[in-house]
Amino acid sequence: MLHKLFPRNVHNFERFLRVLVGIGILSLAFVGPETPWGFLGIVPIVTGLIGTCPLYTVFGFSTCPAKKAD
Repeated sequence: MLHKLFPRNVHNFERFLRVLVGIGILSLAFVGPETPWGFLGIVPIVTGLIGTCPLYTVFGFSTCPAKKAD
């Protein structure tokens, strides 16, 4: 059931980039301007770690390679 709610729709390379960008944004909460907006970096970190993007699911988009039908 969770697979239908949270389908894997983010490619591995994009997952890696999301985590890196999320860490960069999150660092703004602690270094630099120290703004609370930096906590928005948690979103790309979480979507990168779980491999699903809710917006991709809503719009029916996926960056994962197409699965072959046997």
